[in-house]
Amino acid sequence: MFSLIAAVADNNCIGIKNRIPWNIPEDFQYFKKTTLGKTCLMGQATFESIIGYLGKPLPGRKTVVLSRDPNFKVPTGVRVFNDLDKAFAELKDEDVFICGGASIYKQTINRVDILYITHVHQIIDGDTFFPKIDKNMWHEVWREDHKGFSFVIYRRIISNPSG
Repeated sequence: MFSLIAAVADNNCIGIKNRIPWNIPEDFQYFKKTTLGKTCLMGQATFESIIGYLGKPLPGRKTVVLSRDPNFKVPTGVRVFNDLDKAFAELKDEDVFICGGASIYKQTINRVDILYITHVHQIIDGDTFFPKIDKNMWHEVWREDHKGFSFVIYRRIISNPSG
């Protein structure tokens, strides 16, 4: 199954200068709890941001990087794909979370079954934005509200057009 996980401000901002523009420890804990033991598919810039922050890939998860660079070097155990369709085909039997960034979200939002969105109740001046969640395609099935943010899970309403 393919799911997408993201934290998104009210104006759809998700980043600035390849960084998350807020610090919400509960969101980091939610991300970890939700993705632990799963496969995390992300773009090269997101992967490099994680390496810059943690010094290593996300622990306890399989990391898969989508990169246009056929010679992109990664630590042992990290897989690299240069083609999204090939990645989806090879990962179809795994529990996969799309983890960013913006370009990967745009390319995959119509190909996943579930969205795990942390709605950050702020307007953020950033440079990276999440695609619009089409309420005709997605139905909210779970919500947990907190001061300043909400965890929300959406399921696809209409059948997957590519699958």
